[in-house]
Amino acid sequence: MYTFLPVPCHDYIFFIYNRYQIISVNMEMRGANMGKVKNKPGFIIYVLPVLVFVTMVVYIPFIMSMCYSFTEWNGISRAAKFIGLENFRLLFTEDGGFKDSAIFTLKFSVLFIVTINTLAVFLAVMLDKKLKTSGILRAGFFVPYILSMVIVGFIWRFIFIQGFETMGNLTNLGFFSWSWLGDAKLAFWSVLFVSIWQSVGFYIVIYIAGLQSIPVQLIEAAIIDGAGTVVRFFRVTIPLIMPSVTTCVFLALTNSIKIFDVIISLTNGGPGGSTTSITYDIYKEAFQNNSYGYGTAKALVLFVAILLITLVQVTFFKKKEVEM
Repeated sequence: MYTFLPVPCHDYIFFIYNRYQIISVNMEMRGANMGKVKNKPGFIIYVLPVLVFVTMVVYIPFIMSMCYSFTEWNGISRAAKFIGLENFRLLFTEDGGFKDSAIFTLKFSVLFIVTINTLAVFLAVMLDKKLKTSGILRAGFFVPYILSMVIVGFIWRFIFIQGFETMGNLTNLGFFSWSWLGDAKLAFWSVLFVSIWQSVGFYIVIYIAGLQSIPVQLIEAAIIDGAGTVVRFFRVTIPLIMPSVTTCVFLALTNSIKIFDVIISLTNGGPGGSTTSITYDIYKEAFQNNSYGYGTAKALVLFVAILLITLVQVTFFKKKEVEM
């Protein structure tokens, strides 16, 4: 859980560094004797508060959580009992609930990554065309992303339960009478649908930015060479927006593995634990069962899994990128 907190802080450090470079270059152009930016103590003064903050609230708690994963601790007693690798043995040999949540998370992640990226690319291509309503449509797709996922979950919970019941009474369509949150299979698709509905606008923006960065000359050259719409899309457009694809797949991967808030607000892990993700299982273990040592062991395993998967994913997609 702690592993996802440093990302904005790191981005902020890089932002400060870039801003400091710009300021230094401008002062050099004005005749100031600044020397090399990387040797300036001013950069250290800029970054030091952020580094101290990140260390205090991220890295130290993360190291402590790693230590607690080797203990038995209920979160109340002062002393935690060291039990070595017992938590990990239980996790991989006896914890069936964790295995079920891992299967759910894996299935959800694969479908989420494929569906949201395919849908976002298609909608981005449509919205990138010069239409009178493109601006309104872009805003319409992005508005759900502004809302909190918890709020979105409660809104759709009301729609699935009461809204669909009302529509079923008015239209007599069996589709609305299905138990979308009470049936295990339908609950899975409900969680997937709500997650995509809330997030797709964000991915559309990234893909539109990638599409608008493609030089018009390349598209015109492809048209002159006789390439059709489909050929241009797969042979020209897709290779040139691979940096956007890399970013979106990475974000979709991490967000799908971390899925928590939509589950707690929409299904609460039910019915019968069928929509329990790994993060929700960790939450229940630590904060409901008061087994903090075992919960941190699960979190550590999740961290290692995400680290390995993202490294493979980013490395693979980086090789597919084309320089313009």
